[in-house]
Amino acid sequence: MGFLAKANVLKLILISIITIYDVQASQLLTDKKRFCNQATSCIKVSRLAYQDKLHGFWLGQSIANWTGLITEMDKVGTPATMPFYTDNDWGRKDLPAMWGQGVPHSDIIDFFFVFNKTPWGSDDDTDIEYMYQYLHEYHQTTLLTAKQIQQGWLTHTYSETDAPLFTKFPDDKPVKENFLWESNQQARKLMAKGFLPPATSEPVNNDKYMMIDAQLTTEIFGLLSPAREDVALKMAELPIRTSANYDAYWISQFYVVMHALASKVDKAFNLKQQVLWMADQARNILPERSTSAYMYDFIKKSYLNNPDKDDWEKTRDEVYRRYQVNHADGYVYKDPFEAGINFAASLVSLFYGEGDIVRTIQIGTLAGWDSDNPTATWGGLLGFMIGQKGVSKAFKQNNLSEHYWIHRTRRNFPDHTANQSGEDSFSAMAKRAIQLIDLVVVEKMHGHVDLTNNVWHIPNS
Repeated sequence: MGFLAKANVLKLILISIITIYDVQASQLLTDKKRFCNQATSCIKVSRLAYQDKLHGFWLGQSIANWTGLITEMDKVGTPATMPFYTDNDWGRKDLPAMWGQGVPHSDIIDFFFVFNKTPWGSDDDTDIEYMYQYLHEYHQTTLLTAKQIQQGWLTHTYSETDAPLFTKFPDDKPVKENFLWESNQQARKLMAKGFLPPATSEPVNNDKYMMIDAQLTTEIFGLLSPAREDVALKMAELPIRTSANYDAYWISQFYVVMHALASKVDKAFNLKQQVLWMADQARNILPERSTSAYMYDFIKKSYLNNPDKDDWEKTRDEVYRRYQVNHADGYVYKDPFEAGINFAASLVSLFYGEGDIVRTIQIGTLAGWDSDNPTATWGGLLGFMIGQKGVSKAFKQNNLSEHYWIHRTRRNFPDHTANQSGEDSFSAMAKRAIQLIDLVVVEKMHGHVDLTNNVWHIPNS
């Protein structure tokens, strides 16, 4: 047989193989669609609706972050000389934080809004989550490596020496500010020395491993893995372990699970019922006999047994006495930035807020300690659950800004909003996240992206 004849035979064989493969692939796709159309085995999620929910996440989180910042560290558990805030303080003058200053954006304890095309400033409650989404986009991966996380931090956060000058108040002397604190600051220093996660959160290397930091930076992984908390936890593992260990680690996992569950909670429930169900499901991630598990059970019981659901202060005061003063359940309070005391405060606002984003943020702002962090967490989650339009309606605002100024605190990101203030917009951030979730659904969930009907088919397991 001549060369051309052999080539033709090989060509026919190759065509046959490709045809068989195409038929098998088509059959596999048909089987997958058939499998995912079974309600008992698969969850169908609208990509279009999810995009609006992600917009609501960023908007709700920003409102809550900047509202909570007004009272951050004002009340850190010395009620004899500095009584805790109560509902009566809402609308009144903000008192100085423990370092002796207030905040430049508001001197009144009230909701804070940014309007029109003025950008929301990034802060540590939103900027590292933004960075993680970007790193997934940049590397086109569904699972970041330790090296990618290290290089991402070194590229997009400042050190203490190369940070720009920052002036908080007009009369203040400018100081270098890299907007990293506590465990995040320690982890960044370690990464600059060549350490990789999870070594950056090991107690022998980082004595701040019990601080709140990982909570602020990783909730988004629950939203990047809709309805699949197992996948969300895998994606979040190294990011959480960048700065957290033990109870701080488990508490951060709790928040990630809450965010993932928001996509499969029974919508026949009202928001209060949805939140309580999600919280009880996420409670399962907390190891039995852990301080965080004891905290959850105590605060949930206090809420349920309180006949006056407006009297959230009762449970908050119990938290102060039980954990900060009496060191119950193995908790030894040392610092108002700790994950433990702020987890307790966040649960007070979650339970008594009962799914109402306005009331939840209000309680979180007044509850004390590191008040911008729990508010940002629940503002983002509830903002996701009700979507961008729901957030605007809840706060009775029609022209809230969707622009975002990531370079306020971080660096080296693309400018997605050329000729406008800030570098990005919530709608653009949400749209890019949808494309990332497409990868997660296919690669990590073995589900199906139905572009014709604009939905995800997500297997339950």
